[in-house]
Amino acid sequence: MYAHELIFIAELIGIIAFAVSGVLVAIDHNLDAFGALVLGATTAVGGGMTRDIIIGHTPPLVFTNPIYALLAVIVSLTVFFCAYFLGDRINLHSQRLMKIVNVFDAIGLAIFVTVGVDAALAGEMHDNAFLAIFLGTITGVGGGVIRDLFVATVPAVFRKHIYASVAIFGAAIYYFMAKAGVPIAISLLITVCAVVVIRILAAHYRWNMPRIAVQKSDQTPPSS
Repeated sequence: MYAHELIFIAELIGIIAFAVSGVLVAIDHNLDAFGALVLGATTAVGGGMTRDIIIGHTPPLVFTNPIYALLAVIVSLTVFFCAYFLGDRINLHSQRLMKIVNVFDAIGLAIFVTVGVDAALAGEMHDNAFLAIFLGTITGVGGGVIRDLFVATVPAVFRKHIYASVAIFGAAIYYFMAKAGVPIAISLLITVCAVVVIRILAAHYRWNMPRIAVQKSDQTPPSS
């Protein structure tokens, strides 16, 4: 029961962190209150919904336990209207916003990675390392992918700051610590700290996966 309660609390914290990051992205893209609500809520619960569908847990938990959706909605509206009424007194420049988004995104990613792995460990295929790590990764990045697609941006998981690599790394260390019998509180703390620290350092120092720089021609094809 202790482990279950700890994971539940961690999941609520992750929902709060992802909802905040979703709303801040909405503000950066000049969305209205409804847009911010949708973006914050889907960022918060999107990864968990994807996880539940993959493992055949239907309907997804967000629809059977309203606390998840309710918390995402409350946090999203609170953050948006705080920014709305305090807009003249706080710095809402894009660069500052994105730094804050990175912090909350790192926290949400770290927590949901562990939640996804726990879902695999609780199932019949708990010895399947690939499934556990995949579920942890998809739970961590799923909400952010949906968020970025909603604002017509290439998802961060494909383009910046070793996002997916950190999720895979966090899922792997959490899974193998759990299988080794490390207490869940210690496994959770180590994984969250590792993922958050690496993500923040990656954003600060602009660590990215290798990519191929392609020069795009500015010339337009001649008309016939």
